[in-house]
Amino acid sequence: MFRESLTTGRSLSLVRLGDGELLTLAHDTVLPVEEARRRGPFLPYAGVELPDPGVREKLAQALFKADIIGVPQSRHPSFQGLLFPVLSHYGLDPAKLRLTLSTVNYAMVERGLLLPLLQGRKVLVVGNKSPGLAEVLARSGVEIGGIIPSVQGAHDAENAVAAAAGHSFDLALVSAGIAAVLICSEIASRLGKPAIDFGHLANKLESGEMTLR
Repeated sequence: MFRESLTTGRSLSLVRLGDGELLTLAHDTVLPVEEARRRGPFLPYAGVELPDPGVREKLAQALFKADIIGVPQSRHPSFQGLLFPVLSHYGLDPAKLRLTLSTVNYAMVERGLLLPLLQGRKVLVVGNKSPGLAEVLARSGVEIGGIIPSVQGAHDAENAVAAAAGHSFDLALVSAGIAAVLICSEIASRLGKPAIDFGHLANKLESGEMTLR
């Protein structure tokens, strides 16, 4: 789908839901705030301080806009245990959504699908790991269309999208915690470009734990 999008010039967004996104969506809707905090002590690192109904509602709207949503396979209470109650709360019918696994970003690398997708394209990299990721991509012959090296939490998503508008690029890779869902959705809907929620894959490529092939 991304290859078709790049060929035709259509926008396309792939966002992924992990426990951080689901706890943010669930707090004060399907879970009490304190329970969401208890389950998600990592949330400030991921870019959200609960309670934050503004970010929660923006995340929900991003799901309505997203073309592909990666969802967790785990039946852990904070993964699939929240996924379906959250979708139900917001009136999102799983049968009408284009779903994939939330680990699809890793699968694209492991199956050798990502590098051919990026080669010959100008790639924008977004997030705190973007300088290192850009180096890895450039060594593999990928043209870097721009770097947005800092996203300071979910409330900084709008600034990242505004910065993206100042670059010429064909595809965006966004590694910015929970903010990535918001950024990818807006890059696709407002800038008309394909965007992938790249997640911690940026860290693994930068460290050499995973390699492009």
